[in-house]
Amino acid sequence: MSLLETLNQDMKTAMKAKDKTTLSVVRMLKSAVMNEQINLGHDLTNDEEVAVLSRELKQRKDSVAEFDKGGREDLSAQTKAEITVVEKYMPAQLSEDEVKQIVADTVAEVGAQSMADFGKVMGAVMPKLKGQADGKLVNQTVKDLLK
Repeated sequence: MSLLETLNQDMKTAMKAKDKTTLSVVRMLKSAVMNEQINLGHDLTNDEEVAVLSRELKQRKDSVAEFDKGGREDLSAQTKAEITVVEKYMPAQLSEDEVKQIVADTVAEVGAQSMADFGKVMGAVMPKLKGQADGKLVNQTVKDLLK
């Protein structure tokens, strides 16, 4: 079942359950996926769907950080609930140890020696971890291994 079909089913379920938070998030996700399809002019591949979901998740995480900084606990709590809904559609996330192992393998693979090779390592490791790990975690792990 494609992501759009899943979103449609979940939207119907949320409507029947009168779950306003889930319904609004599912609608936003469906809209984002459909907009991406229109922009690209074809049905989305799994990688493209994950990219859309990752973008939506990142936006919400950034919003939570801003709301917390501004002392808006009400908006922060609402956005955290939205994050929970978005995460249901994301691929399973890798643990920190799994990310560290993949990054270590990639560092050895590209022959990175110092921080000067940071871009080369990130360019090689991000396609491997697309949607399976938070970019900040990957970035920090690469920095730690290249010190």
